Amino acid sequence: MRDDLWHLDTLAVHAGREDLATLGVHAPPIDLSTTNPLPDIELGGDSYEAMATGGRPVAEGGMVYARLWNPTVARFEDALAALEHAEAAAAFASGMAAMTAVVIAHTVSIGRRHVVAVRPLYGGTDHLLGSAMLGTEVTFCREEEVAANIRPDTGLVVLETPANPTLELVDIAAVVAQAGGVPVVVDNTFATPVLQNPIELGATMSLHSATKYLGGHGDVIAGVVAGSEQSIEALRRVRAITGGLLHPLGAYLLHRGLPTLPLRMERQQRSAQRIATWLAEHPAVAEVFYPGLDGDPRGLIGRQLRGPGAMLAVRLRGGYDSAAAVTAGVRLFTHAVSLGGVDSLIQHPAALTHRPVPAEARPGADIVRLSIGLEDAADLMADLDGALTAADRRSGDAYAGNLSEVSGVRAH
Repeated sequence: MRDDLWHLDTLAVHAGREDLATLGVHAPPIDLSTTNPLPDIELGGDSYEAMATGGRPVAEGGMVYARLWNPTVARFEDALAALEHAEAAAAFASGMAAMTAVVIAHTVSIGRRHVVAVRPLYGGTDHLLGSAMLGTEVTFCREEEVAANIRPDTGLVVLETPANPTLELVDIAAVVAQAGGVPVVVDNTFATPVLQNPIELGATMSLHSATKYLGGHGDVIAGVVAGSEQSIEALRRVRAITGGLLHPLGAYLLHRGLPTLPLRMERQQRSAQRIATWLAEHPAVAEVFYPGLDGDPRGLIGRQLRGPGAMLAVRLRGGYDSAAAVTAGVRLFTHAVSLGGVDSLIQHPAALTHRPVPAEARPGADIVRLSIGLEDAADLMADLDGALTAADRRSGDAYAGNLSEVSGVRAH
């Protein structure tokens, strides 16, 4: 059976491991070499030039130097490309390093410095584009305004879906159609390749903060971009010059995390759906942002997404004071930035990840974001209920709480 016919669960386990039998090993090895022996000057030089300009090593010339190529990193890249149904992928030292390389490769380096960015976006991406640090000009807009903002010097369209932090869904195919041939990069961090494959919907590149779900254990910082060989060659060229290659130990940890990614996403999504449904009825909650409730009027789940994911956000009736009290009052949830790990996290986007975003585009101070982990959903609901109840009482709006529902879930 051809590997392009394998199901996702099978690909997640086996992709990027094609050379292990030849090497005589079962687990992917970690190559920590910073430099590599060269057969001779000519072959070494040819290989160096190939990699420095975005290509792959010349077989006889070896890998030369780890800033240009590393086999452990390459195995992870091959695995991620397979999951994204892409020709190739390039891994970087962080998600922001990956996004920076995308912007440089598709704007500054080719003289098309204008970027169209669909808000909302992750705060770091918004800040990067808005700062003009890379010599670009950005137009922020809504999904339906992309076509109107494309210019002759537009080199890139940037979007994120589901969007951080309030989970808005963007129709990827519709944006691609509006872009009219301008490259489109989709931040696919929240969905992962388990739930969404932007390239199959016409996007040029699919980008991940691999720190999140791909790694899944909060112990590696990385970014990765999948796309056509031509697109990835441009990113490798930027990576070779700027030195943004992912460390091989990080690549090993990410590759090790991929086999459990479908299982983790399935369980975390199931718990997130239960928790979002419960929170929607909670007296302390004014609004729940989760596509699995009523956040998908266009039917993108099923047509674009294979599920609503495991991220959600809530707007609290008690405003900022309640948000501060809830983040301080939970016990199972860890008050920390980041997301997508096996343990549940809670954070306040306006104060943290989206603090650099201009006020008009910043999430409300009454919003907290939840990343649902692998704990029992009933325990997470009990933890949230205790923190929500205490916060609401401190704000002077006491209520009885709804622990009875939590207790009923726990009994099962």
